[in-house]
Amino acid sequence: MAPWKLPLIVAGIAVPVAAAFALGGAAAGVAAGALVATAIVVVAVRQKPLGPIGATPAEDEARHVLIVLTRTVEEPADVRRLLAAAGLDGRRARADVLVLSPAEIGFLDRWASDVEGAREAAQQNLVATVAALAKAGIVAEARVGDEDVVQAVEDQLQSFAASEVVLVSEVGADRSEAAVELRSRLRAEFRQVELGG
Repeated sequence: MAPWKLPLIVAGIAVPVAAAFALGGAAAGVAAGALVATAIVVVAVRQKPLGPIGATPAEDEARHVLIVLTRTVEEPADVRRLLAAAGLDGRRARADVLVLSPAEIGFLDRWASDVEGAREAAQQNLVATVAALAKAGIVAEARVGDEDVVQAVEDQLQSFAASEVVLVSEVGADRSEAAVELRSRLRAEFRQVELGG
């Protein structure tokens, strides 16, 4: 945290409480203090840890590639671009490949705990993509992940020690926040491929 932020945070906490005590008396001061304490708890609970993601790459020299899909990859030209970006086009050593598709859950579905449709769509995405990869000679495992791309990658790296992560997205799709966060936090090598358009 920048050094100048701490005094602003302290002032943001103390000034409203002191002003409420001065202007409204003890009851208003206590109420303002309770609101500030609630706000602090809410902000603290919503904060995500921003440490590095994934273990230090293994020293076994084997390649482990995690492909994260936010769209289906079926077209031969798209498959070739993905394979080239992931280094799976024969120019580099063979690799273990895991394809991950985050389940994109809508607001109302999340609220109603109805995630089945999103998981089925992610599975269809995986089936089509893994079949296209198999047709190109790449054997891959497939898994459905959390709707948050970064969280899905972090979860998957607990059991799959990827040395490389490739994010596949639609041209023009807003995945910039996820890509920036993955690029800055991943210990593994990171690449993004935009397909379609």
